[in-house]
Amino acid sequence: MTTPISSSRRQHSLVSVRLITDDVARLVDFYERVSGMPVRWSTPDFAELETPAGRLAIGSTCTVALFGHDAARAADNHSAIIEFLVDDVDAEYERIRQTTTEVVITPTTMPWGNRSLVLRDPDGNLVNFFTPVTPEARAKFGR
Repeated sequence: MTTPISSSRRQHSLVSVRLITDDVARLVDFYERVSGMPVRWSTPDFAELETPAGRLAIGSTCTVALFGHDAARAADNHSAIIEFLVDDVDAEYERIRQTTTEVVITPTTMPWGNRSLVLRDPDGNLVNFFTPVTPEARAKFGR
């Protein structure tokens, strides 16, 4: 059972999700191409894609030791999906399919009201571009 957050407790904000990779430049290139947004490099081992909702950080495997030996492994994700809210997923598909062949699902309307395009990045992570299409889904995302 979860305990509700008291109004006197501090609220937390999700700031970023970090991907660990053996090839930062390759992932940066992929996310710049599919998102159409520039990635900001901090060091040769760390870069970030900044969106209005937060950041997608991309870190080299050499940074893992800073968190503890073997704390994360590159290209070993089997449980998370990185999701981007877009205005028109069908238009994004036409643009993105010119730059990637790793399409998992072409634009499909999901039971929860989002139209989704799912691909894999070069490390095998699932990436979902979606547009809310039902009234309930549009309301959830303020569309």
